[in-house]
Amino acid sequence: MRLLLVEDSARLVELLSETVREAGWRLDAVHTIADAEHALSLREHDLVLLDLGLPDGNGLDLLRRIREQHKDLPVIVLTARGTVEDRIEGLDAGADDYLVKPFHHREFLARCRAMLRRSPVALQPVLEAGALRFNPATAELTCHAQVVPLPPRERALMELLMRDAGRVVQKRRLEQALSGFGEEMTPNALELAVSRLRKKLLPLDTRANLVTVRGVGYMLQALA
Repeated sequence: MRLLLVEDSARLVELLSETVREAGWRLDAVHTIADAEHALSLREHDLVLLDLGLPDGNGLDLLRRIREQHKDLPVIVLTARGTVEDRIEGLDAGADDYLVKPFHHREFLARCRAMLRRSPVALQPVLEAGALRFNPATAELTCHAQVVPLPPRERALMELLMRDAGRVVQKRRLEQALSGFGEEMTPNALELAVSRLRKKLLPLDTRANLVTVRGVGYMLQALA
């Protein structure tokens, strides 16, 4: 799952980035309407988190354009504008949910989960490779029905490999998928993430191998 956060408060971006990534989702964070439109043109997102008071305009204008161009993309408005009239205006402009600042991070996550349950990704079946199972809806990895705790980056890497289990996934494709907007995943960082993932899986009876194809990429291969 990839989320787009449009918020000009650096402190709130920092807090929400940590919360979102700990939940196992990938995040692109931008500060302006122009950057948000650029991010939406570059890659697909499963949810937009939208502030309204942005440096280059009113977030409601961006919301209306999102509704015109990405009709099924869910949007949660995050704003200090909390009057009944403000909420009605935001919902009528196309917001799927409206959360007034300040808010508790647990409520924020619950509202995100509610939106993401509607995503086509969440409706996909559980991914399987050997004894490993990955649930796209919960971003949870299990082995023989036991949860395998993984840091956010390794969790996202595992999902990508399991989506193409039995096939080589090119390094460049993984780097692009794991990069955030303005925060690129380097080849060295990818190798480190793969190494850490291997160490997590090594003690487990996964019945699958994480194979390195030199100069090409990586493959998660179930054992016969």
